[in-house]
Amino acid sequence: MEVKGKTVRGSKCLIMLLPFLLFFSSEMNALAEEEKERNWQDEAVYFIMVDRFYNGDTSNDLDSDIEDPYAYHGGDIKGITKKLDYIKDLGSTAIWLTPIVKNEEKGYHGYWTEDFLQVEEHFGTIQDVKELVKEAHKREMKVILDLVVNHTGYKHEWLNDPDKKGWYHEQQEIYDYNDQKQVEEGWLSGLPDLNQENESTRKYLLDMAVYWIKETNIDGYRLDTVKHVPKSFWSDFSKAVKKEKPDFYLLGEVWHDNPEYIADYSEAGIESFVDYPLYNEMTLAFSESGQPLSELASVWDRNSYYYSKPYEMGNFLDNHDNIRFTRQALLKNEDPEKRLRLALTYLYTAPGIPILYQGTEHMMDGGKDPDNRHMMEFPSENKMEDFTSEIAKLRQEQPALRRGDYKLVYEKGSTIVFKRKFKGDIVYIAYNNSKEKQSITLKDRDLKGYGSLNSLITSAAEVNADVSKGSAKLNMPPETAQVLSPMKGSSIPLWAWLTGGAAVAVIIAAAVMRHRKLSQ
Repeated sequence: MEVKGKTVRGSKCLIMLLPFLLFFSSEMNALAEEEKERNWQDEAVYFIMVDRFYNGDTSNDLDSDIEDPYAYHGGDIKGITKKLDYIKDLGSTAIWLTPIVKNEEKGYHGYWTEDFLQVEEHFGTIQDVKELVKEAHKREMKVILDLVVNHTGYKHEWLNDPDKKGWYHEQQEIYDYNDQKQVEEGWLSGLPDLNQENESTRKYLLDMAVYWIKETNIDGYRLDTVKHVPKSFWSDFSKAVKKEKPDFYLLGEVWHDNPEYIADYSEAGIESFVDYPLYNEMTLAFSESGQPLSELASVWDRNSYYYSKPYEMGNFLDNHDNIRFTRQALLKNEDPEKRLRLALTYLYTAPGIPILYQGTEHMMDGGKDPDNRHMMEFPSENKMEDFTSEIAKLRQEQPALRRGDYKLVYEKGSTIVFKRKFKGDIVYIAYNNSKEKQSITLKDRDLKGYGSLNSLITSAAEVNADVSKGSAKLNMPPETAQVLSPMKGSSIPLWAWLTGGAAVAVIIAAAVMRHRKLSQ
């Protein structure tokens, strides 16, 4: 009878815990289903300049000179492999590397190709690349290589090869960037311009692109200088790489301010682009306090209209071609930490794929090239790194921040609130871009039935929010951004439910085991 009594009490315990178990199970099933459907808009990219990231193998340093900004500094493929866990802990799910092919002297950046089919000796070997991709995939991270098909290095051997006479366009400068013929056939910065209309040249470049996919199992290409190459070539290019790997990702660099001009290249099979129009607006809006933010909404409206896959656009704050964001804030006598927090919040919560340039998480400073390409530093403690990691991981945890629609629900002066909604999940992203406290009265029908708004970024200032009858009053501290999640009466976020659910599951498992033991 004693054993039966314990069995009855164990059964009652299971019945009491059943609602929690069902909730926990449904949430985990939803997350698992979303993971199964994962696509490129769910990724967050970490952009690496190979030579300036981390020296993982001193044996290939060769003529490296860290004092010369135009020389190799020692970064290599093995160094990236050794830092994959660091990158993953930042919340990044993919890496983009500058070109790894063999380059001419001083071609540390990778854009002066000497041999399209060899790995640059300063960077390592083809085996090192394969190992990097293998280790990245183990961590469920994707690998994107930068690829240049517009030109070769200044002294490429093909220039003096009579059999390759038709492989280049005639030497000419680009004087008029409104003349597409000049843009496609001119020698950009004096670099020998390849003639993709030549059948032999075209075939070589297409075969080369497929070669790297076959050899290394990479997941995508960032395509350099897209507008300088005919659309007809890009059409053949996209077909060739997709035939080899159907889900292969193409991220095009069309350096232009007109989204309509950029979007035309999507017809050639390039599904996404680094978003220069958004970059221009983000740096203008966030590098200086007091700036209005409404144009950010206009950029999204244009993207939704022009691009076939607006959620796969590549969003960035700085890169190896532009002045770093920290410098832009300093030039305007602003606090770069406050400014960068606002900008990073937008980078990771707006529609599109966030691209983080190495060192931005440490507020690295830098002016024009090559000052924006200093060797990466890895401090043991860094508040901005912690903030970057938190906001990036929050994007992974919140489906609405990756897949949700994007609506402007409040805008006045330097304050703005966006709403993102996906399958019932709702988040609000509120910004106060001024140096003064701001009070926002937010009215939105999706707030009806909710009792509070929970601040999700723990390393940012909490926003006090009173919610009543479909209206919320937000008290925003100066120069603050916050992601807010509506709660029904309680401010317990999803992660707390999941943690509690996990604990409940452990309790149930223990109760079942005890029940079986007693039954024996």
